[in-house]
Amino acid sequence: MESDKKLAWGLIGASDIACTRMIPAINAQPNSHVVAVMSSNLERAEKYAVDNNISRAYGSLDDFLNDPELDVVYISTTNELHLSQTLAAAKAGKHVLVEKPLALTYADALQMIAVCKNAHVVMGTNHHLRNAITHRKLRDLIAEGAIGRPLAARVFHAVYLPPRLQGWRLNKPEAGGGVILDITVHDADTLRFILNDEVEDVIARSTEQGLASSDLEDTVMGVMYFRNGVLAQFHDAFTIPHAGTGLEIHGTEGSLVGESVMTQDPIGRITLKRGSLSEEVKLEAAEDLYIRSVHNFNQAVKGNGKPSATGEDGLKALAVGLAVLESSKTGRQVKVRHQ
Repeated sequence: MESDKKLAWGLIGASDIACTRMIPAINAQPNSHVVAVMSSNLERAEKYAVDNNISRAYGSLDDFLNDPELDVVYISTTNELHLSQTLAAAKAGKHVLVEKPLALTYADALQMIAVCKNAHVVMGTNHHLRNAITHRKLRDLIAEGAIGRPLAARVFHAVYLPPRLQGWRLNKPEAGGGVILDITVHDADTLRFILNDEVEDVIARSTEQGLASSDLEDTVMGVMYFRNGVLAQFHDAFTIPHAGTGLEIHGTEGSLVGESVMTQDPIGRITLKRGSLSEEVKLEAAEDLYIRSVHNFNQAVKGNGKPSATGEDGLKALAVGLAVLESSKTGRQVKVRHQ
């Protein structure tokens, strides 16, 4: 691909996250812009295109992928569609950035990665949190030994699902709804990134606290056990309207406490605690998480580096989420699948 060519992105799915986060991020880059959107409902695609200043709208996936200008597709449809749409995009020679979770099964995610690799297209997973300056700083501090050997972690990622998003996530198991595949996979990716380690097994309990139906969960609590011995407690929910998010890492020599860091916005603070001493960690200027994600993806397409979160990263986070789902249904400790 010509290094000075402006990458043309197309959207598979006229979604809220594409509108509120990804379109601004793609168009903010000097080397990319959104040129097309596809929805199974052509009327919806046409309205979405007008509302978001996108030049072309499609109601057919084949017609969309046959657009000769398209270089990259961003997939943000419901989760059960990710597999077929990724395979079709790769076959058409388009690079693919997929929303999490990659798929509904481990085997499907493996197939997506393999097909993209064989088609020589870049594949990424849109795990936005690892782009946050807070999480990158936590990773660096832990690697530098700021808290000694990590022993334990706690993640509070319990929020209230906005009414505009209260649809299939709460009532369609066949679409991959529920809080575990929506939020817990983010916890898994974030902890893997910060600790630079893999989850060995999990144990969890989920329930329905007033929003979900159709045997879906809107709340889950559990523990991930990492290979290095770290125990990570997590609480994820769609039902908690009045609390902030947080991430803590506790080690032999100190603790790192992140406040308001499990969020889509470039906010939050980190405190380093050792004994009676407590100091706020200085952070570099905050950067929009999605702008950084798109920048790194564009660079990977140009042959420089790799996406912020690769397909393999998405696969590993999915594996943790699937183990949490199984544990929450069986009440048993479940090993996480690894290749």
